[in-house]
Amino acid sequence: MIFPFRFLVIASSLLLAAAAQASTLEQAQKRGFLICGASNGLPGFAHQDEAGRWSGFDVDFCRALAAAIFDDPEKMRFVTLSAKDRVKALQSGVVDLLARGAAWTLARDAGQGLSYAAISFFDGQGFLARKKSVAALRDLGGLSVCVQQGTPFELDLVDFHREGVKPIEPKLFPTFEEAAKAYSEAKCEALTADLSTLAAKRQELAAPAEHAILPELIDKEPLGPIVRQSDDQWFDIVRWTHFAMVDAEELGVTSANADEQLKSADPRVRRLLGVDGGRVDGLGLEADWVYRIVKHVGNYGEAFERNLGAGSPIGLERRLNALWTKGGLMYAPPVR
Repeated sequence: MIFPFRFLVIASSLLLAAAAQASTLEQAQKRGFLICGASNGLPGFAHQDEAGRWSGFDVDFCRALAAAIFDDPEKMRFVTLSAKDRVKALQSGVVDLLARGAAWTLARDAGQGLSYAAISFFDGQGFLARKKSVAALRDLGGLSVCVQQGTPFELDLVDFHREGVKPIEPKLFPTFEEAAKAYSEAKCEALTADLSTLAAKRQELAAPAEHAILPELIDKEPLGPIVRQSDDQWFDIVRWTHFAMVDAEELGVTSANADEQLKSADPRVRRLLGVDGGRVDGLGLEADWVYRIVKHVGNYGEAFERNLGAGSPIGLERRLNALWTKGGLMYAPPVR
């Protein structure tokens, strides 16, 4: 179900004073569902089909939260938000969290009354190019690159020049869609944006297999769920939902074997699934909250592969998003 943003802002304002005394968890439990902010539609991350069903990596994170709280991943609602609306929507209480917003930076973290709970996707600025002409970043020297004007991507392209690399010719466009259209019409040799956006755009091209995302990145774009400040319990619930999914993958606990793993002799698995250790009072969740997540939604790797991985339409490699034990950066404290 989608709620109009303006309607929800008005409704939220009327309830804000009363809600201020209740935690985000209490508000969600009282209404009976989670409200999650989503993008206007990014294949692989948050996308709505013709039947109104949402799917994607960010969607699965919200489903995991709903599973932890309600033992039902469907007890959630989505609000579609543009880039200019998402911060206001979270600040005003229209949504309980943003599954994913702008990349984590000092200004966004410290200057908007919001907190990044975790990094659920290590993104970065990269390049999409035709395989027949460009194989690596070094091949772009002297070629033209389509880029959206007035964005960090344009600035990073300039910074990249300053590092002594053979100049790239930027071709500027008012919007990303215009830049992507120019690339598809071969008006430039490459297209630059963050990795996730390029992967989604590649699938819309006439012959996706003829295009590749170059292996190198020229900037960091850490992404993850965002919550309001001053609600430590909710911050911890959101953060540890991500950690639990990562730990589950590392320990080999999946949606398919979660029931069997309840009988595991491994103390780490038993603590993870709530067999030993009991309720964590600081979170306010039941002892089996991680079991609920994995049983209903899966571990981090399952969510990634289902929505973004090699077997999905997006076709992304794990890269930095692989577990730390497999050369990536995904690392989580233990659930204990």
